[in-house]
Amino acid sequence: MTVLRRTRLTLHRVARRAYHASRPKKLTIGIRREDPQRIWERRCPVSPEAVAKLVQTEDVDVLVQDCERRVWSSKEFVEAGARVHPTLSPTHITIGIKEPPVHEMLVDPVPSPYNGPPELLPRTHLMFSHTTKGQLYNMELLSKFLVSKDATNLPARLIDYELLTGEDGKRTVGFGWFAGVAGALESLSALAHALLELGVASPFLYTPRPHNLPNLESIISTLRERVGLAISSNQTPKGVGPIVIGVTGTGKVSEGVLDLLKHLPICKVGVEELPTLVSDPNTRLDQIYLVHALPQDYFIRRGGEPYDRSHYYANPSDYKSEFHLKVAPYLTLLMNGAGWAPSFPRLMTNEQLANALERARQVGRGRFICVGDISCDVEGGLEYMPRPSTLSLPSYKTRPPSLPAHLPSITMMSVDILPTALPLEASKHFSSVLYPYLRTLIRQYRAGAGQLTIPVDAEEEARLSSLGRATVAQNGVLTEPHKWLEGPLSTWRQSIAKTSSDSAHVSAANSGTLVTERKKKVLVLGSGMVAGPAIDEICSWKDTELVVASNILHEAQRLTSSHSNAKSVALDVNDLDKVGALVSEADVVISLLPVPFHPRIAELCIKHGKHMVTASYISPAMKSLHERATDSSVLLLNEIGLDPGIDHCSAFSLFNGLREAKKRVVSFTSFCGGLPAPENAEGVPLKYKFSWSPKGVLSAALNSARFKLWDQVQEIPGRDLLKERFPNLPISDVLKLEGIANRDSLPYRETYDLGPLDGIRTLFRGTLRYEGFSRLMHLFKSIGLLDTELKVHPEHWSSFIQETIQARLGSPLPNDTASLQSALNDLLPGEDTQYLLDACSSLGILPPALRPLVTEQVGESDLPAVPSQPSTPIELFAALLAHRLRYLPGERDLVVLSHEVVAQEPSTGEESIHTSSLVAYGTPQASAMARTVGLPVALAARIVLDGKVSARGVWGPGVDRAVWKGVLTGLEQRGIGFKESVSRQRRVGGIVETSLRDARRISA
Repeated sequence: MTVLRRTRLTLHRVARRAYHASRPKKLTIGIRREDPQRIWERRCPVSPEAVAKLVQTEDVDVLVQDCERRVWSSKEFVEAGARVHPTLSPTHITIGIKEPPVHEMLVDPVPSPYNGPPELLPRTHLMFSHTTKGQLYNMELLSKFLVSKDATNLPARLIDYELLTGEDGKRTVGFGWFAGVAGALESLSALAHALLELGVASPFLYTPRPHNLPNLESIISTLRERVGLAISSNQTPKGVGPIVIGVTGTGKVSEGVLDLLKHLPICKVGVEELPTLVSDPNTRLDQIYLVHALPQDYFIRRGGEPYDRSHYYANPSDYKSEFHLKVAPYLTLLMNGAGWAPSFPRLMTNEQLANALERARQVGRGRFICVGDISCDVEGGLEYMPRPSTLSLPSYKTRPPSLPAHLPSITMMSVDILPTALPLEASKHFSSVLYPYLRTLIRQYRAGAGQLTIPVDAEEEARLSSLGRATVAQNGVLTEPHKWLEGPLSTWRQSIAKTSSDSAHVSAANSGTLVTERKKKVLVLGSGMVAGPAIDEICSWKDTELVVASNILHEAQRLTSSHSNAKSVALDVNDLDKVGALVSEADVVISLLPVPFHPRIAELCIKHGKHMVTASYISPAMKSLHERATDSSVLLLNEIGLDPGIDHCSAFSLFNGLREAKKRVVSFTSFCGGLPAPENAEGVPLKYKFSWSPKGVLSAALNSARFKLWDQVQEIPGRDLLKERFPNLPISDVLKLEGIANRDSLPYRETYDLGPLDGIRTLFRGTLRYEGFSRLMHLFKSIGLLDTELKVHPEHWSSFIQETIQARLGSPLPNDTASLQSALNDLLPGEDTQYLLDACSSLGILPPALRPLVTEQVGESDLPAVPSQPSTPIELFAALLAHRLRYLPGERDLVVLSHEVVAQEPSTGEESIHTSSLVAYGTPQASAMARTVGLPVALAARIVLDGKVSARGVWGPGVDRAVWKGVLTGLEQRGIGFKESVSRQRRVGGIVETSLRDARRISA
């Protein structure tokens, strides 16, 4: 029988605060975007169909944060009845998949949609919070839901999906089956790679990566037709014997694995059949062999008695695993779907791995070469699984330190977010199982506010109980089952207090004497062009010691010799043991190394728990470290040089002011460039000199670009980037500048939180050069001097062009004037080749046969040595330019940075133009480039040292106001300040924005 019962959501009357928002008309649910740093996270907790039901059946409002990466577009949610909202600040119930960045977490109460008290309601957040096991890296997030006893504001309720269970203790909301399916696919792909390393190509090379196809149906079809058919028709490689796949686990994960594998030609076998199967030369190879190893197959009591499930769970320490003896040596691939807890025996220890590999060698080639640890318990059930991997780099080689040298490494697949590789089906399933809980939660809100008496049947009662069990914190305190989390919270608070404490002096607890606290330690890796200002700044801090490590020791010594609190050491960055030792002794690591080395250094910082600062873009390899860094409570702060860096800081400052003024950004253009001072650019090819990597500048000319201009998304392919330049930019009254589109501008919509792309008229980032740079660089590019694939080996610089053209054309080129000029005309149709010849002559690389065509000659006495080995043209050209276009003593450089923001008054539509510009010249002590890259890095390191940034993971300067505001303030104090202006125009559009539009011939 249905029981009538009034359920209550505990509501507290809280002190009235000044709210600008009026009462909402309805209870409001918000769909949060996932952390932008989780580049692969495309899942969504509810579908558009569920949103339509919520709006129409449950009579609630639904808001959604815009996200172009999500599996369903914002447009689909809007069509279902939702509205796009940038922050979800009005929402009562907020749902996401994983935990958001801490600074985006809203926990203050919100106005009630109901008449009468209480006037405010607490928020409810649902997510996989990763707090319930005491993860220190997320204690800050958990602390947001807790308040001191005298606090007046009622924080939010935290519900963790992982704790939503039935009365039987089994989880009711999750992605386990999808992890199994995606994990099986990624494991088969990893196996294909492992077999290739043995010199064997297999049908598994055609295994579809789950994220590369639109849905599960197409994935299964591809697997069946391309892999399954190849196995049954052409057999598996004879050289490695029968392919045997082992699966462990009995839950949803292993169920997903087995459901996926049934689409291949499989033959199921028992554990006891394995030795005969792999030793029989007549074993069929037109199928693969599947063994689903259950606990009773490999766990025994230490006294030899067989496995008993009830006894095992009551006395796990009484058991040991024999998986390494009975199963592992006969497998080709292990897919581990079994969970593990610390008090239980491991499936395989490091010692057992060695035993298994030794036995596998005796069984035959290709045994136990690959493991897919789908359960992804780091150093857990498989002790030798050292870390999770990513969908960007799903597999890696691993070997525990104790593994004997003669035994091979294991190919390991251990992706920790496998379900997001199947975002559509995983999200549909999740939405269907979450929806009943949302409906119950909505009814609970209404009942708690006195708006509804809920008829509670058995299913509703079960969901209410489940929501109660899944609540980690409510009413500002931890719920009873989670009181133990006060321990990890206390540990986290102590670490924050220690980091933030005054580092000068502290009073000794009992003696009354002063104890000097140890000095902070900073490690700078690299001593190149921008290191000087960073080192000088750091050494001005009296509470800090600095170590500069470089492969060019005399450079490091020169930079540190005048500072008593600095020392230099010689370092080969490939010596990871020495790098690790230096990292372990530092509080903050600054990497000024070339970009490819940053992820390697970041991994060492994660290993040793040290924060890191770099000036470089966040590369995919760096971005993939976000979750590992977060788990290790490490901050990897990037993009804090000039561009990227200061440009971000200034932009965040502009946007922050506009948001406070309630204005809407409709256009953002940003240009930055490092140039020679005008007096040092005259008569110089390209009107450019190098205070940075020449190869980096040349490589940038090969990139494609994408941007939005006057409501049109436009792309420029790399081959046309220099041709389609933007001349006569109205940025300076003195300098004649042109612009080059800089890579993909559109992701900066999300970086700067500018709202939906269709609400922005223009979004453009570009590079500044003097007029003429693009034209000449395009000519160099057209004759092959920027080629990255060909190899040439000129004997002299004068033969560089001819050999490059020959390689480009694929045929010998006669060494005479007519032939060379004809080849140039073919490569440069319609171009003025004389402009190119004059520049080549000035650089000293004009072929002798073409010298009669120019008036001024440059000998080869002022040229660098030609590399002794064959090199790509771009490498040779970079080496030449580094020498010929270097800054000479007494010459100075110039940095120009310019932002233009067009903002709109929402009420009137009137537009205003806001600009922020920086012009900095080099000094006798340091170049402008060195100062504008080195100083921000040092200032950011100081901010991190002082504990002013609580975020962890991979971030840029927008992570915290303390970073961008602190860097701008510090630079201004050191004479590098921005000039800002505001103006209004009667016509629509910014000045720079209009110039760009005219260059692209776009109609207004």
